[in-house]
Amino acid sequence: MLLDTSGTYTEQLTDAQRIINYILSELEPGDTFAVARIDTGSFSGKDIVHRQTFDTRPSQANAQRRKFRETIDTFVKEVKPSSYTDITGGILQAIEHLNEVGAGNKTILIFSDMKEDLKEGYVRDIPLQLDGFNVVALNVIKLSSDNVDPRKYMNRLEEWQNRVDSGGGQWKVVNDMERLESVMEFD
Repeated sequence: MLLDTSGTYTEQLTDAQRIINYILSELEPGDTFAVARIDTGSFSGKDIVHRQTFDTRPSQANAQRRKFRETIDTFVKEVKPSSYTDITGGILQAIEHLNEVGAGNKTILIFSDMKEDLKEGYVRDIPLQLDGFNVVALNVIKLSSDNVDPRKYMNRLEEWQNRVDSGGGQWKVVNDMERLESVMEFD
């Protein structure tokens, strides 16, 4: 799961905690889950907040879940907003991580407004290799500029869907945080 930490989006991270807690409750022994931040340059392992492959022993898995929650709680309390939003770099890092751990079900959750804002000099016009990946955009809040011109919001989501589709992945947007069970459902 990628967490947008740019600008005022850090104010939304308590909603991300709810999603993380839900996912942690649904994971099975042997599953792997990682949370990383999206910041100025996100194609880096330094942005991984916590990752865990859950033990097959229930007592160990429960202890790992508690540690995961504690780490995320601390991160959300202490995170400082970043100046830029490198969504593509975060996705590339997630692809690399999921391929490296040999995940059977490869799902990338992106908690963001999906507005990429790159620091000058960063190159991210890279095709995404997403064969076998599901990409879910979560809590895609509308920006004030979207309220003035809703086409900006719709175009932003359409551009990301086109990037995911052209990379061979499946795309979905889930904005209803009351229906978290739909986050992991794919056809």
